[in-house]
Amino acid sequence: MSRFLSRVGAFSAGHRLVVAGAWLVLTGLFAVMTITGAKFSDAEFSIAGAESTTALATMDKAFPAAPGPESGELMLVVEAPDGTSLTDPAGQKLVQDVVARAADIPDVLSAEDPYDENRPYVSEDGSVAVSTLTVDIEADQAVVEDNVRKASAELTDEGYTIELGGALDDGPPEIASITEAIGVVVAFVVLLLTFGSLAAAGANMLTALGGVIVGIVGVLAWSSTGEGIQSTTLILALMLGLAVGIDYALLILSRFRDELRRGADIDSAVARASGTAGTSVVVAGTTVVIALVGLAILRIAFITEMGQGAAFAVIVAVAASLTVVPAVLKTLGYKALPRKERPTAASASATADVDAFGETAPNVFGETAAVTDPAHRRDREEREQESRPGLLGRWALLVVNRPVLTILGAVVAVALLALPALSLKTELDPPGGADPASSQRAAYDTISEAFGAGEQNPLIVLFEGTNAADTAAGATKDIAALTGVADVSPVQPAEKADVAFLAVTPEHGPSDSRTSDLVNLLRSSTDDVKDAKVSVTGQTAVDVDVNSQLSSGLITYLICVVGLSLLLLMLVFRSIALPLLATVGFLMSLAAGLGVTVAVFQWGWAGGLVGLDEARPLGSLMPLLVVGVLFGLAMDYQVFLVSRMHEAHKNGLDTRAAVLRGFGQASPVVIAAATIMASVFAGFAFSGGDPMVASIGLALTVGVLVDALVVRMVLVPAALQLLGEASWAIPGWLDRVLPNVDTEGAALEREEFDQPHDKQEQFAGSPRA
Repeated sequence: MSRFLSRVGAFSAGHRLVVAGAWLVLTGLFAVMTITGAKFSDAEFSIAGAESTTALATMDKAFPAAPGPESGELMLVVEAPDGTSLTDPAGQKLVQDVVARAADIPDVLSAEDPYDENRPYVSEDGSVAVSTLTVDIEADQAVVEDNVRKASAELTDEGYTIELGGALDDGPPEIASITEAIGVVVAFVVLLLTFGSLAAAGANMLTALGGVIVGIVGVLAWSSTGEGIQSTTLILALMLGLAVGIDYALLILSRFRDELRRGADIDSAVARASGTAGTSVVVAGTTVVIALVGLAILRIAFITEMGQGAAFAVIVAVAASLTVVPAVLKTLGYKALPRKERPTAASASATADVDAFGETAPNVFGETAAVTDPAHRRDREEREQESRPGLLGRWALLVVNRPVLTILGAVVAVALLALPALSLKTELDPPGGADPASSQRAAYDTISEAFGAGEQNPLIVLFEGTNAADTAAGATKDIAALTGVADVSPVQPAEKADVAFLAVTPEHGPSDSRTSDLVNLLRSSTDDVKDAKVSVTGQTAVDVDVNSQLSSGLITYLICVVGLSLLLLMLVFRSIALPLLATVGFLMSLAAGLGVTVAVFQWGWAGGLVGLDEARPLGSLMPLLVVGVLFGLAMDYQVFLVSRMHEAHKNGLDTRAAVLRGFGQASPVVIAAATIMASVFAGFAFSGGDPMVASIGLALTVGVLVDALVVRMVLVPAALQLLGEASWAIPGWLDRVLPNVDTEGAALEREEFDQPHDKQEQFAGSPRA
């Protein structure tokens, strides 16, 4: 793979206009598809094949909506001041006048009379009346609410409270805000500090941003081919595409700079960086993509969609790193180095004539040294660096000199962060909407208090058969007697099908565990009903099924991810201990990320820092998505760090020396990459927007920092020191079976060494500048 990617990088560097043109054509194609057909879906979550989903589809066919424009429902809630009643003639007239005015509001198709004898909607104590407004689904809800309040001004002046519940289609989501922009700025500052070159930092950032734009436009173009995408899909693609795009370009650019410092000319440095760091990028990107696409094993359509959308953004980031970055590196040349490290024109010319087989030649710093071959030259320079370790070098010495103590300290720190995860609770959607200060939530709470917690979320018991209506009537009494049932509606038969249903009002709200118990009780108690097929559905039942599937699917998915990490890292590192160590580290990072997120979002600790309005259970999707994304990123850092250690060990160093050398080479890149990713994710965590997006951002921020700074900087080197040579061991039969990925670029090393002297300038098939 390293040889192939080296040639891809050399081709891209030598044909920059071709690469730029290809990406522009692809972006233009995506843009046309986006403009002509991109759409978003606000469909409720459901599971294909589940009882509740299948029954809901039957309901839609048997009880079709009335013809006319597509519409949604809003609830106009009127609450009387203390000492007055809406059942009095004066109060009734006030409410009916408001309802009549609401019916005349633009985009309001109809407004039901709360005092209709057939469908009354006034509380027993007369304190609350509710009118159901049928509204054009394309209407601007904020405008409708403003008009309703103007129409209700007479009531509010007299002390009545007016709220508007429910929600229409929200339209295109807001996928970026000022905090995300700040995160990108912080990432650029980190790049600037890391490279010491404005040109290198700018090239890295612009390449990543370009890849993100292509990825996002591509996801939008994909939405034009189906029924639309969830807004969370686009946000997740943006979040992940931006983070990995910056990091993958950083890895290749860093290796390019290393090659220049070691005496390679620009073309050779581009080719070698593409072959070595590019291989790590492919392996790392593949782990992220597999983890995201693997969400499909849950067989939940919206989860599969999110995974595929984010995976596409990662694929684009990898492709841009392998093609656009080499082209940019060729353009940058020695400007990728800090100004003080750039060679003069004379030394750069002399560098192009370096003989890799023993001639005396100046390197990129203008120094003269006798060299034998490229590997020898690199070993000499690395030994010189190790003889004068900086801060990270001294840290590595501390870790390997006291491995047991550092491991214990790291484990205790992670355990403290992870403890709150033991109380993790989830919910699909907050009843009444996510914003506790909204009119939507106020309306929901008012109706719940006046009519019962389950009034707005009835369960539907569907009967299908030749005598469906009679069977439903016969079962009404038994269903009404079940624990947790507040009320059962009369039988509602379909006009053109042998279908009927009962609306069952639960005593408790949709997020209450007792409502979930009632769904299961309804199903078990109707199993023996004869002459009809009985199903329990309704949005509450669908939510119960989805939440249950997500909870059980998390375990299944986690097992698959752990198995994948073991197999993949065994393939990369030809070792048994390293994959086990990497997997344990990933689980620790995951536990820490979830623990901190539970403490902030569920317990409410420091919730103001992330704009949290109220402490609630985490979104049901959040743990699954965090597992998939964090797994891929954790494997990124493992590949980036340990591949350099593994390379040093294969070159003849013992474990301790290999760990120190690999740590010295890779740790600055890993720390910079983690800081960049954490900055990007923190931008979403502190955006104050969607709580689920913010919770995912916080979990990934903490998970990435723990994984890079604790697991990879402390646990991995300390554990390798304790294991010694056993760290690299693998059974011979297994080593022969596994294919060779060659993340260290051994094939390139051999190719460079074996080439005749007069072919050196043709390294990786690329002519010299």
